[in-house]
Amino acid sequence: MSITSKLKDQLIQQALERKLKNAEAPIARPAARDDIPEAFYRFHLHPGYLQLRIINEGAKKMGIASPFFKQHDGIAGAISQIDGQPYINFASYNYLDLNQHPAVHQAAKDAIDQYGVSVSASRVVSGERPIHRELERAIADAYGVDDAVTFVSGHATNVSTIGHLFGPKDLVLHDELIHNSALQGILLSGAKRLPFAHNNYAALDEILSTQRRQFERVLIVVEGIYSMDGDFPDLPQLIEIKNRHRALLMVDEAHSFGVMGPTGMGIREHFGVAGQDVDIWMGTLSKTLSACGGYIAGESALIEHLKFLAPGFLYSVGMPAPVAAAALAALNCMQQENQRVQTLQARGQYFLAQAKQRGIDTGHSAGLAIIPAIVGSSLKAARLSAALFAQGMNVQPILYPAVPEKAARLRFFISCEHSEQQIDATLDALQAALRA
Repeated sequence: MSITSKLKDQLIQQALERKLKNAEAPIARPAARDDIPEAFYRFHLHPGYLQLRIINEGAKKMGIASPFFKQHDGIAGAISQIDGQPYINFASYNYLDLNQHPAVHQAAKDAIDQYGVSVSASRVVSGERPIHRELERAIADAYGVDDAVTFVSGHATNVSTIGHLFGPKDLVLHDELIHNSALQGILLSGAKRLPFAHNNYAALDEILSTQRRQFERVLIVVEGIYSMDGDFPDLPQLIEIKNRHRALLMVDEAHSFGVMGPTGMGIREHFGVAGQDVDIWMGTLSKTLSACGGYIAGESALIEHLKFLAPGFLYSVGMPAPVAAAALAALNCMQQENQRVQTLQARGQYFLAQAKQRGIDTGHSAGLAIIPAIVGSSLKAARLSAALFAQGMNVQPILYPAVPEKAARLRFFISCEHSEQQIDATLDALQAALRA
């Protein structure tokens, strides 16, 4: 890139930052009740929308097309068709490639024939179907705990569970990189929220030592694999800390179930701990299990409580039977076809090693299913994504404010169906684009 082009980009970015700062400035409220500014009742003047417009206009001036909302023509696996063209695809949670497994498809079709496409009611009222309990029983068995309950949304699972179980007299401690769904649940609960530095157990222990006795219930929330960085916590150490301080531990396994452990049973299997050692297991059905929704697994009292009183379950329509059937079939396939898990782990390790060999900053990724390429600028991340897309590779940029500006990145999701040749070609293209 020429010096003139760099200077132009810098000037545009500075102007963009000034506009964003102005958009965030509070609007003075009028003294008279009848004199209501239009910004208070028009969505096109909402500060959040104005910021979005500024970002989009800035990207357009820099010649960067939006990398979002690309339309895939079929099943998104290691290869995906976008606008009729094939792309090596690193933007899918289809880690074990079960989304196109014949047994998963057939289970969904059979459930449609038997139950239709909707259960048409809350499960508490009259939406309960045998397939719901079969799925929940299988999830509970996978964790070695009493029971499980499924929700229609993974995000809503965290929001409703944390939001319902905890209140103003409680404290929730969470890793600073925890998912938005947990943060929203804490906000809903009204509990005091304290983040601790990422995977810093000394900091967590110190907070508990000073704060524990000021609250009734204390919850620690972590992820099995962190969705932006691809690393994972030391679960045995967390269990020791929570036991010593009489706290509760919740592990979000959205990205680790089906990915970690010799047979894909998650971070519990990876470390060889008992299911009962963690108080609340949370996970999603939309990734390795190729369906949609979320689940909570744990002791009977926890599950019964959520089923009868958690608003996100009690007042929501039940999960469609075809979705539950697909998730159950995917879980069965995962357990019967362990080579998928082993291949996924091997491909992840290969990607990580080859990326490091090329000098690409992969942060703290463990090389399981999520590997970032940290480039340090939202503008650079967006341009790199566009450059790779032009060469037939689909990988999404992660931009500020989803991550700090200096941590802007490309995020690669690995599938067991990715070949070493596809990985090499993509990393070669990325290395060349970085040099350019």
